[in-house]
Amino acid sequence: MPVKKKSDNKSFDTKRSVKRARAVRKIKNQSWTIETSDRSYVWSSRMERVSIIRKGLPYESIEFISNKSNLPIKHILHLLQMPQTTYNKKKKDKDLLSGRDSELVLVLTEVLEFGLEVFNSEKEKFQRWLQKTNISLGGAAPISLFDSLTGIQEVRNRLNRLEYGNLA
Repeated sequence: MPVKKKSDNKSFDTKRSVKRARAVRKIKNQSWTIETSDRSYVWSSRMERVSIIRKGLPYESIEFISNKSNLPIKHILHLLQMPQTTYNKKKKDKDLLSGRDSELVLVLTEVLEFGLEVFNSEKEKFQRWLQKTNISLGGAAPISLFDSLTGIQEVRNRLNRLEYGNLA
């Protein structure tokens, strides 16, 4: 049965609202992909992410994040606390990232995709938002928080707020 709002005389159909929310949720059930020269890494759930983390990502995935975030590889290496020489050697030897570094790359991929979605695929606007200091993040730029999973989650929380019309 439709419920009337006090602010206006239009009726609010709760069944229709729930149906619309479920449809949006189905659309948002997405998968993420990291492309390397050897293969693609695809996941759509946290358990699939855990599986990839346990196996490890190749060092080449750092280039993927660099391109996706529009940051130089040196900056990504700084976030991972990895010297350039180590990266060069491990990449050449086709080694795999540690579990921590693999997880950071995977979660960063998810947040960067979500950010682009929130900013309607306007990459330049999203990049500016990442670089600009943010009062709700204690005056830090969102990109400066990408060195920890907690920081990345805080950036995701702010993107969530933006998506629903709250200032972030």
